[in-house]
Amino acid sequence: MNPLPDSPPQGAEIICVGTELLLGEILNSNAQFLAQQLAQWGVPHYYQTVVGDNPLRLQRAIATACQRSQLLIFTGGLGPTPDDLTTETLADFFGVPWQEDPQALARLQALYQERGRVLSEADRKQARLPLGSTILPNPIGSAVGMIWTPRPGLTLMTFPGVPTEMRAMWHQTAVPYLQHNGWSSQVLVSRTLRFWGISESVLADRVRPYLDQACPTVASYADWGEVQLRITAPGQDRAAALALIEPTERALRQLGGSHCYGCDGDRLAAVVGQRLLQRGETVAVAESCTGGGLGQALTATAGSSAYFWGGVIAYDNRVKAQVLGVSAETLATVGAVSREVAEQMAVGVCRTLGTTWGLSVTGVAGPGGGTADKPVGLVYLGLAQAEGPVTIVECRWNPRQGRDWIRQVTIQEALDRLRHALA
Repeated sequence: MNPLPDSPPQGAEIICVGTELLLGEILNSNAQFLAQQLAQWGVPHYYQTVVGDNPLRLQRAIATACQRSQLLIFTGGLGPTPDDLTTETLADFFGVPWQEDPQALARLQALYQERGRVLSEADRKQARLPLGSTILPNPIGSAVGMIWTPRPGLTLMTFPGVPTEMRAMWHQTAVPYLQHNGWSSQVLVSRTLRFWGISESVLADRVRPYLDQACPTVASYADWGEVQLRITAPGQDRAAALALIEPTERALRQLGGSHCYGCDGDRLAAVVGQRLLQRGETVAVAESCTGGGLGQALTATAGSSAYFWGGVIAYDNRVKAQVLGVSAETLATVGAVSREVAEQMAVGVCRTLGTTWGLSVTGVAGPGGGTADKPVGLVYLGLAQAEGPVTIVECRWNPRQGRDWIRQVTIQEALDRLRHALA
């Protein structure tokens, strides 16, 4: 087989340094954030590398990256400990001495004094940079980064591995630098529509012509039962890109109908909360198999106390009977996982807490506990009004997806049923 032809270096490459990343001890959220940002600012991005805290392997990663990329973005390895080797290794690789930067050292001394700490020799390492590099200030932490052009056509940026520090440095210094130096001639903007209660294949069939169009592009994704359509368009600025997105977004929302519950950072629980606020109504929950997850989802939104009054985790049948008023006879004859019990749980929590709505969940989340009549994945949802009928929904989730998946999609389904009732 003939080798692929060499091509000149182009685009950006993300290099994340840290043995803890290789071992899977922490999630590499920095790579995800930087990839999203590069796409947003229209910077070509073709490679990502993760390398442990080893100078030889890091040098090999640098050598490979220099052959194929023009902008190398490093995260991690800038702290005071012996395994923080990124800056030192970069200086050694390019044969440039590294030295204390007076500005970085003065800031470091002031920061340690403010914290009542003594600056040790190891700590001073965070103020050392390769000769000819420029400080990339850290407004939150102690370790500064750098912007460095060690040779024509190659730019390096280094950031700490701490996500909050890296993101602040990126927005305050890196983005303006990229814009000023011609890396970002246009922006790339995405709008993500969120759907519940429709499968990815069914939605894809509805919107098929839009999945094939060139601009804006449309891509579908499925995640924990939710389907997303991401619409992406370039533009000279964000307003121009959004103008291209808007007609496609409008069409996709229409094709998705009521299954589309929001976009971008919207969450079902927050959408439900907003509708309750608008109507001046309240909700309480009674949970068995979700074990408090439904209440947790509702209270994740700030200000949720205005519409969420509380909940009962009725895992044991005695709690269902004594707190929620579920009939002991019903529990004995049809069992806890049943339409009848879901109905009585919803009515009971609505009445007991005095809310407009009562939302209940009872089911078999697994991995054990299922029977032929009531298999793992069987869930009943109850939705009661203080004055009005009770709606019962039977769900049969795929048991192979596992306990966590069953619990999570149950929470989302319950919220979605309430969303539709509030429409």
